[in-house]
Amino acid sequence: MRLLVIGGSVFLGRAFVEEGLRRGWDVTTFNRGKTQSDPAGARSVRGDRESEEDLARLAEAGPWDAVVDVCGYVPKVVGASVAALASSAATYLFVSSINARPGWPSEPVDENSPQHEGDPQAGPDDGDYGKLKVGCQLAVEQGFPGRSLILEPGLIMGPHDRAQRLTWWLSRAARGGRMAAPGAPDNEMQLIDARDIAIFGLDRIEAEDSGTYLVSGTPANTTWGEFLDLCLAETGRKAELVWVPDEILTEHEIAVWTELPLWAPREGEFTAVWRPSSAKAIGAGLRCRPVAESVRDTASWLFGPGGMDEAFGPSRTGREAKGISPEREEALLRAAAVVGDQR
Repeated sequence: MRLLVIGGSVFLGRAFVEEGLRRGWDVTTFNRGKTQSDPAGARSVRGDRESEEDLARLAEAGPWDAVVDVCGYVPKVVGASVAALASSAATYLFVSSINARPGWPSEPVDENSPQHEGDPQAGPDDGDYGKLKVGCQLAVEQGFPGRSLILEPGLIMGPHDRAQRLTWWLSRAARGGRMAAPGAPDNEMQLIDARDIAIFGLDRIEAEDSGTYLVSGTPANTTWGEFLDLCLAETGRKAELVWVPDEILTEHEIAVWTELPLWAPREGEFTAVWRPSSAKAIGAGLRCRPVAESVRDTASWLFGPGGMDEAFGPSRTGREAKGISPEREEALLRAAAVVGDQR
């Protein structure tokens, strides 16, 4: 199989490249070569997907059995790639997002849930993230009719993660001391490893499949207590968990997702954040490794050579590092202690 990965050097794209190489496929990446090096064994075509000349040169380097696009965010940009490659590839797999479903995270969603309205010709300022992702999907489906695969992931973890979620918790646990743990230990989560998405995606390519799959992981595959205990175990149990109820986190205006990564209050608009359905994908063969394996492998990469720089260096969007400040965390710990004394 000849596989082209648009992107391919970072996190999920890297997982697709490495899985293709593991299968003995002929894998080519297309990127600008500015983020980090491509996995060993992959061929590289350097270029910018917003350049017509570079896209034409990429098309000439084909044909491919499949294209995997992990870094499409603007519909008209994705549409240009689709148009350039329509006669050079049999299948186009586009990685979208669960954010394409406006019902999430306030209600459970699956492939039959409504999507945002999207425009395949939209530019970067023509909608929010979810609407633009739907526009990208439409561009792919129109350019590869009956030959497109759309994956809508939930919360992704695993080695080479630059989103500062699991990696933030591992880094925080490694610092030790009293550590604010959000919510309650029995609150359920639903996480998926990037490598399992890649395996499923390439399996579907081999099966000559098409259509849309929501890939959010196995339902309730861990809890906050189990997740944080795994982080402690991988960092020598230097930290002590102090559980801070949602009410205190809300009162202190802790930013959802970012100050304590992955945390969202259980009530209100986030009540179904950990309840999307991957039933269709599981029925088609999606298999998710234990969360413990993902945490272990991520810790091994993170604390190995270059891991911290890759995880916490400048991100693609140039955003500041996530995570609560020591001062804000100490205020939460004091508030939690007061509540504990009153009970």
